[in-house]
Amino acid sequence: MRAPLIDNLQYAKFSLSIFEEMRAGGVDAVHVTIAYHESFREMVLNLEQWNRWFEAHPELIFKGTTGDDVRRAQETGRTAIFFGFQNPSPIEDDIGLVEICHQLGIRFMQLTYNNQSLLATGCYEKDDTGLTRMGRQVVTEMNRVGLVVDMSHSADRSTLEAIDHSTRPIAITHANPHWWHGALRNKSDEVLTALTASGGMLGFSLYPHHLAGGSACTLQDFCAMIAEAARRYGAQHLGLGSDLCQDQPDSVVEWMRVGRWSKVIDYGEGSAQNAGFPPMPDWFGGNRDFGNICTGLLEQGLNQADVDGIMGGNWHRFYTESFGPT
Repeated sequence: MRAPLIDNLQYAKFSLSIFEEMRAGGVDAVHVTIAYHESFREMVLNLEQWNRWFEAHPELIFKGTTGDDVRRAQETGRTAIFFGFQNPSPIEDDIGLVEICHQLGIRFMQLTYNNQSLLATGCYEKDDTGLTRMGRQVVTEMNRVGLVVDMSHSADRSTLEAIDHSTRPIAITHANPHWWHGALRNKSDEVLTALTASGGMLGFSLYPHHLAGGSACTLQDFCAMIAEAARRYGAQHLGLGSDLCQDQPDSVVEWMRVGRWSKVIDYGEGSAQNAGFPPMPDWFGGNRDFGNICTGLLEQGLNQADVDGIMGGNWHRFYTESFGPT
């Protein structure tokens, strides 16, 4: 069987047309964001919507919860949908909801979005105080049940402490190296070295604010960055997390960045000042275009096995090792 194709982060405005594009692009699994700032109850309403989609389109998509579901997707010509949170808001202040969320099918949870949470510090905050007392206990509980710690939007100290405290490898599902592009959300070499040395995974983002050159970033430049990251950190720790927001209206950006806590958008020092979604690069507009990245990586001189891993094999291994209880 061929190596799987996995995109480990999307927040598209999902619809039948996007599910059809997933199949046209041969995408075997997608980790979708089902919560930013939602409460537990609001998150459950999002799960209800996904259940309706699974019922309406069983020939295209199904709910994934284990690494075996990636193979099942390949065997049946469908896309497995895995759920994740970009903020710990759905667990509110109740550590018992960590296990409940895992039982509901959640497989990734960021300890912060851009701002301070009850668990850790986001990358937009001036002072990074690291994991809180609750944060350390929640990481321990996430390790126990098989809910992956995601530090994509977290500040450096908090991320390093999460890597150190976690007894299982963690993930940065969607970000790029800061040495390639100095966006506030991109990750330092220190963080990426610690992440990969501990067995963790980095998913490369295609969101233009995270790309060198923004929307004008070339396929060659993006793939050269991945090749350099493979040299520095090992190709086995790398994958894709496109952060694709296909068909979302610009108004959604305000919800993502503000939620309910603020009346103004706090962009963070040095971050993009554009309140809408930027145009995607011309070589990646959606789920049909992953083949361009595969071709670009091979042209950078990466061998087929490493390219297969980056395109999805590495995430598949990580799913298999991470989604069950200890």
